[in-house]
Amino acid sequence: MIQFPQLQKGQTIGVTAPSSGVQPSLHDMFRLSCERMEKRGYDVVCGETVWKQEKAKSAPAVERAKELQYMMTCDEIDHIIPPWGGQLLMEVLEHLDFSSMQKKWILGYSDTSALLLALTLKTGIATAHGPNLVDLRGEEFDQTTAMWERTLSAKDETEITQFSSSMYQKEWQHDNPSKHVFHLTEPTAWHTVDQQEMTVKGRLMGGCIDIIRHLAGTPFGDVKTFQKTFIKDEPILWYFENCALNAASVKRSLVQLKLAGWFDHCSGIMFGRSAVDVPVEGYRYQDVYEELHKELQIPIFYDIDCGHVPPQMTLINGAYAEVQLQSHGKAVLKQAFLS
Repeated sequence: MIQFPQLQKGQTIGVTAPSSGVQPSLHDMFRLSCERMEKRGYDVVCGETVWKQEKAKSAPAVERAKELQYMMTCDEIDHIIPPWGGQLLMEVLEHLDFSSMQKKWILGYSDTSALLLALTLKTGIATAHGPNLVDLRGEEFDQTTAMWERTLSAKDETEITQFSSSMYQKEWQHDNPSKHVFHLTEPTAWHTVDQQEMTVKGRLMGGCIDIIRHLAGTPFGDVKTFQKTFIKDEPILWYFENCALNAASVKRSLVQLKLAGWFDHCSGIMFGRSAVDVPVEGYRYQDVYEELHKELQIPIFYDIDCGHVPPQMTLINGAYAEVQLQSHGKAVLKQAFLS
């Protein structure tokens, strides 16, 4: 069965950096993220790893693992939100004792998604793919980002409904800060390969494909055992977002996951928007999606609100989900916290 944590006002959020920490020049920005979280009614405790960054990581792997393990097992911290992702979270996994971790939300995306997926697969504790802490530093939230709090506050058996965004951000404007952090200027439209309105259901699982593909074949990517042990062989509805892979790299990654059995009992696959859609000899992401649709004979969604092109929905690994693609590229996502 899946265990769903619950966020409540007054609880303590632990901030640790199992991947990248915050370099000194950005400490003020990060402090603002913590202050905003406190104003919203939460206590914030920052670990030592947060304030450091050297050679693509906040600290040596054992040190990062020790701090994360403490926050996941101590009674003084209720949930964890890393500052952001990074590059080398994979180094940490082998040094963690998942069996002793308490039921707490971990929220984040990008490199953090390796931790999110591994924790849910190994323990059945639901995890949250959504905004990083630094994404939550705005005075206000856009409607899509704002759902992180309502989603994580839901009780067991609750159904949470999220709607596709109306606009998304094409590029960062760091020299022109907004109240919402993001600059949402482009009209959002979700798509399916065959451009048909449809509804797909399944247990949500996924993350940043650049990162989680490396879990396949390791003790931290055992999808078959997870399906049998925790969700009673229900189908999985996968979501992937892509940070830096070209179309050919995405295809190689999907072939690897298919051969590892990740798609053996799968109801559909959803892909987030990507800012790096560079064709390889004319081979595009859309070609990848069309080939995958023909090969697996399952629905394929793309350009969903997920990943490095904000805003993004808060997607719960382990939740029972129903995705409805409606006319004009609009979509509705319902997530039920069913054990």
